[in-house]
Amino acid sequence: MPKDTSIKSVLIIGSGPIIIGQACEFDYAGSQAALSLKEEGITVSIINSNPATIMTDKVIGDHVYLLPLTCESIEKILIEQKIDAVLPTMGGQTALNLCIEADEQGIWKKYGVKIVGVDIAAIEKTENREAFRQLMVDIGVGVATSKIANSFLEGKEAAQEIGFPLVIRPSYTLGGKGAGFVHKKEEFDAALSRGLQASPTHEVLVEQAVLGWKEYELELLRDGNDNVIIICSIENFDPMGIHTGDSITVAPAMTLSDRCYQSMRNQAIKMMRAIGNFAGGCNVQFSVNPADESIIAIEINPRVSRSSALASKATGYPIAKIAAKLAIGYNLDEIENQITKTTSAYFEPTLDYVIVKIPRWNFDKFKGANRELGLTMKSVGEVMGIGRSFIEALQKACQSLEIGRAGLGADGRQSRNLDEIMHSLEKPSWDRLFHIYDAMSLGVPVESIRKATKIDRWFLNQIQEVVNMENELRRYSLNNIPEDFFFTLKQKGFSDTQIAYILGNVTEEDVYQRRQALNIRRVYKMVDTCAAEFAAKTPYYYSTYEGENESIVSDKKKIIVLGSGPNRIGQGIEFDYSCVHGLLAAKESGFEAIMINCNPETVSTDFNMADKLYFEPVYWEHVREIIELEKPLGVIVQLGGQTALKMAEKLHEHGIKIIGTSFDNMDIAEDRGRFSDLLKELGIPYPKYGVAESAEEALVVAHEVGYPVLVRPSYVLGGQGMSIVINDEDLEKAVVNLLKNLPGNRVLIDHFLDRASETESDSIHDGDDVHIIGMMEHIEPAGIHSGDSFAVLPPFDLSDSVISQMEEYTEKIARALNVRGLLNIQFAVKNDTVYVIEANPRASRTVPFIAKAYDVPYINIAAKVMLEVNKLKDFTIERKLWGYAIKEPIFSFDKFPEVNKELGPEMKSTGEAIRFIPNLQDPYFRHLYKEKSMYLSK
Repeated sequence: MPKDTSIKSVLIIGSGPIIIGQACEFDYAGSQAALSLKEEGITVSIINSNPATIMTDKVIGDHVYLLPLTCESIEKILIEQKIDAVLPTMGGQTALNLCIEADEQGIWKKYGVKIVGVDIAAIEKTENREAFRQLMVDIGVGVATSKIANSFLEGKEAAQEIGFPLVIRPSYTLGGKGAGFVHKKEEFDAALSRGLQASPTHEVLVEQAVLGWKEYELELLRDGNDNVIIICSIENFDPMGIHTGDSITVAPAMTLSDRCYQSMRNQAIKMMRAIGNFAGGCNVQFSVNPADESIIAIEINPRVSRSSALASKATGYPIAKIAAKLAIGYNLDEIENQITKTTSAYFEPTLDYVIVKIPRWNFDKFKGANRELGLTMKSVGEVMGIGRSFIEALQKACQSLEIGRAGLGADGRQSRNLDEIMHSLEKPSWDRLFHIYDAMSLGVPVESIRKATKIDRWFLNQIQEVVNMENELRRYSLNNIPEDFFFTLKQKGFSDTQIAYILGNVTEEDVYQRRQALNIRRVYKMVDTCAAEFAAKTPYYYSTYEGENESIVSDKKKIIVLGSGPNRIGQGIEFDYSCVHGLLAAKESGFEAIMINCNPETVSTDFNMADKLYFEPVYWEHVREIIELEKPLGVIVQLGGQTALKMAEKLHEHGIKIIGTSFDNMDIAEDRGRFSDLLKELGIPYPKYGVAESAEEALVVAHEVGYPVLVRPSYVLGGQGMSIVINDEDLEKAVVNLLKNLPGNRVLIDHFLDRASETESDSIHDGDDVHIIGMMEHIEPAGIHSGDSFAVLPPFDLSDSVISQMEEYTEKIARALNVRGLLNIQFAVKNDTVYVIEANPRASRTVPFIAKAYDVPYINIAAKVMLEVNKLKDFTIERKLWGYAIKEPIFSFDKFPEVNKELGPEMKSTGEAIRFIPNLQDPYFRHLYKEKSMYLSK
């Protein structure tokens, strides 16, 4: 059936601010769906309150509404636009819940809007735990023994009937909120209360706990003719009991028998057909008993999920793009295969490689948090490694995490405390994978580890092989490693740093030079979805060690953009937004734009965004070899946050051109001591400071600058490790702790300006002119991280003198640092004097917010300035903000109820929303302003 020609305008509902459990995978899905619909000549309207996403950019939608995700906002759009259909499956649980609410209020019916991609009945059947359980029973699909409870008494009766251990699952929640295991009767009352409170309908499912069973996911697509295909099978490395968002996952499934897989396929298709008559995507989760391979269904989500983004990047099959076309009436066999361009989308991808996803956590931001993993998701991001084997992909994923690991082990970060290791195996946290390796290194038998972790023995044997290879390597020196063994080490994902560590007395560079001499080099393979059965047209690559290199280097002028790696607190989706605009600007300027990134959730790793995508760790060894192959004119590091900036020194040392601000000038801004010296030269006020390399030096500095003092390390993002202290004892503890966690770093001791206001500016400098993008005033005072502060654009309570000082200092610093591109400066204001706190010559968290508020493509402009294809005078910049825009930080403290929620110099928010107000009399603003007055009077 061809597309439904009655649909000329579609509304896509976004997922709102980034929170734990609902992250930038929905920015990717929504963006891909919007572009897919626009290809069909359909007018796309988007509602989303998140200013940091590319989804809310004019390059994606025809009409973008940065409004709160409420029925009132929906009705406002429907009055302004003639909307024919709404697509609610690209915005996670938030979008589905809003769609249901609007339907209950009769809004869709009132304005003649049809729901596409899913139907309300399907959502109800899958979100209502009892309805889902009964449906599975009716169609003959196995489920765990369970009972629904709407009250405390019903819950107690259900527990008595089923027996322990139990799992409690609230209805209509996201990211496992309120869910948990109950192993003993004494724990049940508290867990039941939490579950009932977490559910918006005060309903929970009390269910038999299948702890230790294996967990799998299937990604499905169905068209209007009821054709269903399985895009990808995904196996959880971790057994049942850990939320799938916190599990290491592998595709394709590694330990499934064909009989079990076929049965799982059949059941998934039966489940999708049973929940409703709709065309679109679906995610199904199963649990399998390792003893007899009996299968039970866990849940089905009739929408794009976190795993859909992973499956899309793993297979090269653009699930959201195809799902959007199915939603408007196309059938699978009518849609072009995006990879081959010659076959249809009605096929199931075949993988001749392995992908491994590892979640990224930020427990360091939540002091005192319970770090044990369970049914409530706690990770803030994820990375994906692609390799020809499980171990190669696993090691690449470990290198991608940006936690200081050079791979799975052999990097000086191993634990030798057997008691701590064995406890970690039984009580899983973020580091259990590394502790499995540590246990094997200490000689713990594989079977003992299997019993403690319930992880399938096949995976454990793979890790044991890594340990065995390390032991073999210790027999050699660098110059007598057999060439075939050296080659095998690299095939298994060992980094040069790991090999150097195992050998001892050699450096990463020594290992690199030795393998170059042996001609052991990476080659690049194409992600082609069909195991090379058909010729692929999409330039999407991963590295491995084999014979043929499939990445053909063109003779065009090339620019490489380094991505921001995994999302985490302090470095979020705003940097991916910046990277995408960097790619677009490079392409528009006639360059071949090449992307390097390892985050499967993001738009920058969509193979349609760059001219060439390398899905590789943003890790020196990998980046270096891509540069050596492609020979670009230069590398953009300014858009990828701290991840890319940390690569600048290596690039500089190897004579690789950095596009934009030079390494030395970026280093002045990063090195707190050098930067303060620059401010002194420029005659710009700054807090008194000193630099210390020990606790003794820190005490001397603190007495010179005066308490209270702000203690912080150089070269960090998101306020990592920052604290405000008021006496010698607290200072000594803070400094010792910092130097322990960041060895080799220097500590900056600043006099803390108590009761000062905080402001910031963002600007672009092209070498001649400085254009101030925007100036913001914070509601919270100096001392609370800017990422955790409400910021108001333009300033609302600053004198002309203060604004003039901010403008003057912005221009002075931009010129002194010889900035090319973006510059963010943070100020403290006290008694009408402006002090500079820090300057960042890179993309900031606030630039996307300002760009959306003023409706000006500032990142695109900055990228073209950095590429030296334009000067600021070449652009006509017209701001369109009427009133004020407020950046509102969003937190995920509900995932960590036990932690201190007090804000300070270390950032804790996971996302942000934008809110527009017409004037300063707006009630929302008056409430905020009252808070500001209270802060400053304390």
